[in-house]
Amino acid sequence: MSFTALFTPAAVADPAPAPVSSTDGTDIIFTGGGGLTLHGTVIASAAPHSTAPGIVLVGGSGRGPRTEYLAEARAFAAAGITTLIYDKRTTDYSRTHRDLSLLADDAFAALETLRHTPGVRADRVGLWGFSEGAWVTPLVAARSSDVAFLVTLGAPGFTPLRTQTWSLAETLRRHGDTGPLADIVEGPAARLIGETGAFPAAGFDPLPALRGVHVPVLALWGDHDVQAPPAESAAVLRNTLTGSASVTIRFITGAAHNGRSTTDGFDRLGAAAGPGAPKGAFAPGYLDDMTAWVNQVANDAPPVSSEQPPPAQTLSSIDPGHGWWTSARVQSILLATVLVVFLGYLLVSSTNRRPRPARRSARLLALCGLLSLVATVVYVESILADDARTVGPVVAGRSLVWLMLQGLAILTAVLLALTATTAVRGRTGVATARHAGLGVLLAAGCAWLTWAITWGLFSIQ
Repeated sequence: MSFTALFTPAAVADPAPAPVSSTDGTDIIFTGGGGLTLHGTVIASAAPHSTAPGIVLVGGSGRGPRTEYLAEARAFAAAGITTLIYDKRTTDYSRTHRDLSLLADDAFAALETLRHTPGVRADRVGLWGFSEGAWVTPLVAARSSDVAFLVTLGAPGFTPLRTQTWSLAETLRRHGDTGPLADIVEGPAARLIGETGAFPAAGFDPLPALRGVHVPVLALWGDHDVQAPPAESAAVLRNTLTGSASVTIRFITGAAHNGRSTTDGFDRLGAAAGPGAPKGAFAPGYLDDMTAWVNQVANDAPPVSSEQPPPAQTLSSIDPGHGWWTSARVQSILLATVLVVFLGYLLVSSTNRRPRPARRSARLLALCGLLSLVATVVYVESILADDARTVGPVVAGRSLVWLMLQGLAILTAVLLALTATTAVRGRTGVATARHAGLGVLLAAGCAWLTWAITWGLFSIQ
């Protein structure tokens, strides 16, 4: 990540969104990473003294207009902490492209802007990072001595891919799916989509930046967080933030990933804090505890490191794995080979309008195998791509679609055994070339079988 040339004339600019009400603060523009013009608002401290601590709020994933964090900014300002909120870039940031270093450039530029704002004490300006922002802000804190403190909310302790697939497993469980589908989503399917570049910033490792943080840290999670594993992430931060003399780990009672009140992490209780704000009211104590901690640190009295007992975490996150067999390269080669053989066999055998019984079973094998492979990959990857919205109805603890895919896989396996048995008995009665074609089909069928086992299509758990 480079913090150089951040204040050069802007080369490009995102469209200016609707500004925050003038009664809330002063709208500003500043130059972010790559010379991009960004829009923000500084909400001045309500404290009577002339120099106040400051904090820059760095939002989570998505478009992230500053209005999403206006309520937190007002709370900080009311507690005597001047706050800067800004609209997240849309240039070089999309659903398929993420550059966390570039987002860190933006956050650093916002930090420097606030440090040079009249009425703000330049050596008491810190960062607040929510979710994705909790990956971004440690990058800034580790590489700039200008960061005075760090507050995170819902900080993931793992890579974006592992974090997202854990969240999807939680979503599947909420839908009632307790079968093997979650393991497939977190395992081979995750590697396939991650290593092929279809999942942005899939392998970003937060640990190097966390090791480089040397300022006081307040790390918060909702005890019902279902988007970043709270207990596991807290353990990662506790064990990694060894460079900081003051690390405070807290869990907000009755709070979701974003600090809003919830009963299970999925619903939201109470009215939103205002127009443009996320659904739900803030969980009791969240804002007060956070602002009190910042003021304590700003007064040169950081608390002694402490950690609350973590909440029970129903599901553990799963590392997608590093073995060669489930690598995207091997999976892609296997899938492409099986697809080509099955499809090719169907096309070639279609010229024989009166096939013998063995040939009919071979055709069905190619057809069912082709459908099984394509439908399974599309279905599972759609769960990853669309936040489990495609899971469909659940029957007896399993997705109905998954049960159908398992049924199709069993039928394909039966056809594979039948075709192989007939071929071995020498009852094909076909020419050598066609016999060789049948051998290629059976080899592809065995490759398909290995893939189907890896993807849990025969799992009965």
